[in-house]
Amino acid sequence: MTSRELVIRTVRFENPERLPFDLPEKYGTDFEWIEMEPSPDARPRLGVDEWGAVWQNIGKMNLGEVKDFPLKDWKDFDHLEVPDVHDPRRWEGLEGIREKAGDKFLLASGISIYERVHFIRGLENTWMDIYDNPGKLGDLIDILVEMNLEAIGRYADLGADGYIFPDDWGLQKKLMIAPEAWRKIWKPRYAQIFSAAHEAGLLTFLHSCGYIVDILDDLIEIGLDVVHMDQQENMGLDVLGEQFGGRLTFFAPVDIQQTMVHGSLDEIKAYCRQLARKLGRPEGGFIPRWYSDPIGAGHREEAIQVMAEEFVWLSKHWQELFNHPPE
Repeated sequence: MTSRELVIRTVRFENPERLPFDLPEKYGTDFEWIEMEPSPDARPRLGVDEWGAVWQNIGKMNLGEVKDFPLKDWKDFDHLEVPDVHDPRRWEGLEGIREKAGDKFLLASGISIYERVHFIRGLENTWMDIYDNPGKLGDLIDILVEMNLEAIGRYADLGADGYIFPDDWGLQKKLMIAPEAWRKIWKPRYAQIFSAAHEAGLLTFLHSCGYIVDILDDLIEIGLDVVHMDQQENMGLDVLGEQFGGRLTFFAPVDIQQTMVHGSLDEIKAYCRQLARKLGRPEGGFIPRWYSDPIGAGHREEAIQVMAEEFVWLSKHWQELFNHPPE
């Protein structure tokens, strides 16, 4: 069974021969990641992006944060610099990517429709826009939706298997905005993107960290196949597994803020097994991964090694967790 088949069957709960994974180069991956270059959703460590947002680096992390927002007032909306997703230079380097990926699952990166909004407007402005300027806010989100729809078509033509974009919706213990506002403004737009991806033959992935329990049912309802989730302990593995396990696939490492940082090596190893047993099912539903900015997150080399080795073992033996649960 190829890597491509393994991922598809895991996501569809169709009994793959083993669990696919995405781990450091030493341990291997079943994925090939692709993204237009340059991406309209690029987040530079330092400098100005295509929208006019000014970024500065955050300490040791690979990430930057926006220090100056290009759309401070809606009266300037018509003058916002909107990147042209049709620009041929974004796609030239991706020709032949299906052949290059071989038998791996080809996962294409899209454009966020919440994070990019607050990179453009600022987070507080975005929250106020929900109530004060919902029409303008919707117009901005729709620009991003249309960009995603164009990207989906292009990626499908290139032979992609899945489509992923990032939107961190959660604080540590609750959603950033009222769930009712999310359902009114963002849910139908996510539905458009997921529907277009499925029609193009792509599985849908969403990266979202923080506490997102309040909207996971909604995301499943509108067609999310895989949640790319770096935190779990703030929501609880039992809650996630009991409420959502078997209904979507979890693409996850050991919790990057808690056990991976503060746990002993034995605790990290045990947590790997809890992830597979509680979030996955014998038929699939769990894909192990690592966090690709370990220095920024404070992850020890020995912790990464233990996690990766345990995930490789679980890849072949995960069904044993269900046949022989821990005492």
